[in-house]
Amino acid sequence: MDFTVLLAVCRLFVPVAAFVLAFGCTSAAMAQDTFSGISPARDLDHNFAQTLPEEKRDLTLREAVFLTLHRNPELAAFAREMRALEGATLQAGLLPNPELSLNVENIGNVQPLTGDINSQKSVAQEVVQQISTIRIYQLIELGGKRAARVSAASLGEALAGQDYEVRRVEFIARVANVFTEVLAAQERLRFAEESQQLAQRVVNAVAKRVKAGKVPPIEETRATVALSTTRIELEQAKRDLAVARKQLALLWGNASPHFSKALGNLESSVTLPPFEALAERILASPMALRAMKNIEQRKALLEVEQTRRIPNLTVQAGVVHHALLGGNTAVAAVILPLPLFDRNQGNIQQAHQRVDKAVDEQAATGLRLRTELTQAYEALSAAQRETGILRDEIIPAAKSAFEVINKGYELGRFGFLEVLDAQRTLFQNQILYVRALANYQRLVNEIERLIAAPIDVALSGVVNPSAINSHNANAALRSGL
Repeated sequence: MDFTVLLAVCRLFVPVAAFVLAFGCTSAAMAQDTFSGISPARDLDHNFAQTLPEEKRDLTLREAVFLTLHRNPELAAFAREMRALEGATLQAGLLPNPELSLNVENIGNVQPLTGDINSQKSVAQEVVQQISTIRIYQLIELGGKRAARVSAASLGEALAGQDYEVRRVEFIARVANVFTEVLAAQERLRFAEESQQLAQRVVNAVAKRVKAGKVPPIEETRATVALSTTRIELEQAKRDLAVARKQLALLWGNASPHFSKALGNLESSVTLPPFEALAERILASPMALRAMKNIEQRKALLEVEQTRRIPNLTVQAGVVHHALLGGNTAVAAVILPLPLFDRNQGNIQQAHQRVDKAVDEQAATGLRLRTELTQAYEALSAAQRETGILRDEIIPAAKSAFEVINKGYELGRFGFLEVLDAQRTLFQNQILYVRALANYQRLVNEIERLIAAPIDVALSGVVNPSAINSHNANAALRSGL
């Protein structure tokens, strides 16, 4: 191509490029007005590649939660999604690329005119001469489209961050519940061992009385059968503990648990705050904040659709080169669609309905959270009374009754059936107490999952959502297990 043609193109394109760049700067400034440039997802700790401590033999709940949050693949997938949406926000703020067009007509007719240039032959040759046209097109978005896209994309990032927080709190509560099952299984195993020891004491006492001729040998057989039953219960308790330990280790990706014991106090209790104090904390939970952020994103998407009603402007500039005459002609054009029929009405209507849907979903989320809190609160109050009765009244009475009856049997004051009944009653109430304690801790975990904070935060009067979210939502973490 002739150098003069390229030079003419460059001279013509400079003012057009300057205009495009100026518009791009204006659009970026508009984007800064609607987007802070800092995504909430960047403030979250989702670096799963960092070095983690090994699973210890004596495992605390804090360590179990830490391992799960950093090694669970589901949470890692949420973190990857947040990183992907950062790219979507970057892409939303980019300017459209210019387009270059080269058009050649009457290819090959480049011979210079000879003879009389006014002759009919020369005129015909000039008419069909080769003409080369170079054009550059630049799409200019009008109506704040780019700023609206950036705002919507950034809110999509924030929404993904809230999704991550919701899943994070759910995983903390799940770890706390499974950890509670391990603690309960350890207690059941301890009670099963104690029950076997008590049954062995009864067998020894019966054997002495049979040897002394005070009771028939059939009672020793019955005592042996009762001892065998406690052995079966002990084996069942060992299996339940093994299953609970595997379920806990699977949360951070270990098929075989490396820890040997879970450290924690199953009898730890909390001071139950007023219901309204807990209900206020729901408004700052990740689930409630996600519903609010969803409304914001839907409104931003509505704004994107509204900006699309305004057509975009296409600026065209170029140069035409005449091969025979050797002259260059500058050309320029502006293309603007006429919004006579398609004014994006359907998409705007759809976006309006999406906003209304998000508002309804927020109301439904608030109602669901309050309903779940009400159920958990009432159940926790009942569980608190149940564990108190078992701990303060039933268990001490059952232990005392067994000791008295067992001692009386050795002295011949009670029969063997009364000893077996007292032993069975003590063991059943101990297991019932462990189940009640585990249910109590699960209800505490459920409330703390709903408010995404320890229950004592509601008593302390903390109202800052960021301060609430900085806590781990489970009772054992609160008590430092």
